[in-house]
Amino acid sequence: MPDLMDTYIENREMIQPNHANSLNTTHGGNVLKWMDEVGGMVAMRFAGRNCVTARMEQVNFRRPIEVGDNALLKGYVYDAGETSIRVRVRAFGEDPRTTETELTTESHFVYVAIDDDFDPAAVPELTTDSERGEELQAAARSSSEESA
Repeated sequence: MPDLMDTYIENREMIQPNHANSLNTTHGGNVLKWMDEVGGMVAMRFAGRNCVTARMEQVNFRRPIEVGDNALLKGYVYDAGETSIRVRVRAFGEDPRTTETELTTESHFVYVAIDDDFDPAAVPELTTDSERGEELQAAARSSSEESA
């Protein structure tokens, strides 16, 4: 059974002018794409098979990410059903010179594991064997309830 901490992934995107909107900040669609990609990697790591996005819950854009900064994306599985996987993904603006970060965007995603015929496939049970894993799971569940 995979542990929550085994599913944790961080990824970065350097924000270039081609990622920007007319305000010279990252276009929200790019942020959502990167969040979905990280969430998908998290889900596949957990399930050990291909997964597809089934739902993206409320998205909260708290602040923009400036051109020249990094988008730091963090995601992990916090719950699983028979074939579904719940993933929390948060994006941060990160100054590449100082590594200071600030939360910019967050959401919860639901992915479904699929077999070779694209039918839903069973996923393993999620475990949390560490204090940090329990903290992350509680934070994800709490923030999911707030957005419902």
